[in-house]
Amino acid sequence: MKIYWIKAQAPRRVLALAKHLDIDVEFVEMDLMGGALKTPDYASLNPNMKVPTLVDADTVIWEASAIMAYLCNKTGSDMWPTKNSAEQVEVLRWLSWNDCHWSPAVAPFYFEHVVKTTFGFGTPDTESLKAKVADLVRFGKVLDAHLEGRSYAACGRLTIADFQLASMATDWRESHMPFESFPNILRWLDGLNRIPAWSNPWPAKAKAAA
Repeated sequence: MKIYWIKAQAPRRVLALAKHLDIDVEFVEMDLMGGALKTPDYASLNPNMKVPTLVDADTVIWEASAIMAYLCNKTGSDMWPTKNSAEQVEVLRWLSWNDCHWSPAVAPFYFEHVVKTTFGFGTPDTESLKAKVADLVRFGKVLDAHLEGRSYAACGRLTIADFQLASMATDWRESHMPFESFPNILRWLDGLNRIPAWSNPWPAKAKAAA
């Protein structure tokens, strides 16, 4: 099994899960700046020319949430609860909420302060973020209220919903996300950071694939 990745938020949750479940995987770091995602060979695996992508024999999967579900199915982990339809719907709700609401709200902060720095895309445009605060606060209130009295987002235990929701938010300090008024989110993120695979998901450094 191979997982293609770069140091970014979508691969992070897949890498963390693979490490947490102790799955034997070959991690292939892609050279983003060298154009590795745009080569014909890679595009034949992932027509979006993005990461992560999983290859397991004849099975090829892209999109992080689908890969996480596949890894859970592969190992029998209830972090994707296939044996309980009500729990599966609960996890799916938070995966969908992340993609439709939470991710778009936090992504601008993550991009300006983390992505630009990581890949040398220039200096953060902090002025543009002023207009993004309202959405972050709006949906931050939703998540913070949900996490009142809870340690995890769904099912009363760690699921792939937590990794999905936390993938960009975990870097809230570096991203200058205004989370100070969301104590439940901060408590939840601190709890996730005590999970070794989440706090350090990145594979050992190797030469990136061209």
